Amino acid sequence: MWNNSSATPDVPAIPFIPILTGLMLLAWPFLIGYGLASHNLQWILPLMVLVLLLRVWQVRQHSGPLRYVILSVALTGVVLCVASALLHAHQWVLFYPVVVNLVMLVVFGCSLWTTMPMVERLARIREPNLSPAGVRYTRKVTKVWCGFFIGNGAVALFTVLYADMRLWTLWNGIIAYILMGTLMACEWLVRQRVIKHDV
Repeated sequence: MWNNSSATPDVPAIPFIPILTGLMLLAWPFLIGYGLASHNLQWILPLMVLVLLLRVWQVRQHSGPLRYVILSVALTGVVLCVASALLHAHQWVLFYPVVVNLVMLVVFGCSLWTTMPMVERLARIREPNLSPAGVRYTRKVTKVWCGFFIGNGAVALFTVLYADMRLWTLWNGIIAYILMGTLMACEWLVRQRVIKHDV
């Protein structure tokens, strides 16, 4: 913080932007489903592009293991929205959940061939001095997440090809999040046991 009153003050953080973009992206399946059902997708697509660009702007202000992943996913979402609008082929936006899973699979999967898998990188943010047991555990968890992205992405692709909007919205807007939350909760419980035995 500058003490000189003539200096330009720091720009205050805008906490509602991350919350807004996060909620809008979580609501993506419902917004797209509503837009297709009501034939109002031409008004929703520009809104989604704005949200995704805000996401890009927000992520560029920070650093972290998932920074480029989020940037790639957001920019891909922009491309899908623009393609749907320009080509008048609104089914392109339905591939967004598939792309998200594919990008996450590539990032997590490729990290297994490096000295530090993605889950280990995320774990070291809070625990820099990770034990050997913790390192082995994070590698296993990275593989589990790869399996999840393969399964979830495959079902998401099926819902697109099956062309049933109710099924697409149900899976990508509800079931996929429930499964992801369940996996995260189970992983947290197992992690506590690993930490307890490692102490």
